Amino acid sequence: MNTPRSGRPALTRPDGTAPRVLVVDDDPDLAEVLTGALRYEGWEVRSAGDGAAALAAARELLPDAVVLDVMLPDTDGFAVLRRLHAVRPGVCVLFLTARDAVEDRIAGITAGGDDYVTKPFSLEEVVARLRGLLRRAGMARSREEGPRLVVGDLVMDEDAREVTRAGELIDLSPTEFELLRFLMRNPRRVLSKAQILDRVWSYDFGGRAHVVELYISYLRKKVDAGREPMIHTVRGAGYVLKPVQR
Repeated sequence: MNTPRSGRPALTRPDGTAPRVLVVDDDPDLAEVLTGALRYEGWEVRSAGDGAAALAAARELLPDAVVLDVMLPDTDGFAVLRRLHAVRPGVCVLFLTARDAVEDRIAGITAGGDDYVTKPFSLEEVVARLRGLLRRAGMARSREEGPRLVVGDLVMDEDAREVTRAGELIDLSPTEFELLRFLMRNPRRVLSKAQILDRVWSYDFGGRAHVVELYISYLRKKVDAGREPMIHTVRGAGYVLKPVQR
């Protein structure tokens, strides 16, 4: 992973790799400046100049965050966002545009954007907002936070093998802990039963789906009991852990 030169604490994804960011803007000079600033943070960054190129890049990169211009030569950013969500559900989106009318801001957030910055802008502001979005969404954490995984109000200390939700300690069996750790290392990502069996139980998928279903039900009773659910079933696809939307 690249080491940031910005002087700020490094952010990493839950699996320890660098955050992945896609910059979408039809101004090549602006895209280059933004890309350089984000790489300075130690992040993996790609850029695209139109909606079609953005979607192609998103399928390859699977970004954690997207800096998205509203006005693009082949479409608008709102349409791109809708298609991005089909490729990467839960991706953080920071709209970047010359428009500053209140209705445009509302349209961006209504379309599923997480934040909105108008041109001209400060590079420091863009970086700061992206760092905040990534951390709040559970997509990244600071190295200084230690061996912890954080998704919403769910926190796992991997060294102490302790899990809390909203500050309340949750007692888990070793298998439940490993299953939750796999889910927390892949927040907002749909994980199939085969993937879970391979990573948590280390054997091939073969009629053992009931094992995953059973332990998911155990986790739900402990993690989601009496609270807004974080563990969701995606019919025909698997399971996903998502922070509660406030």
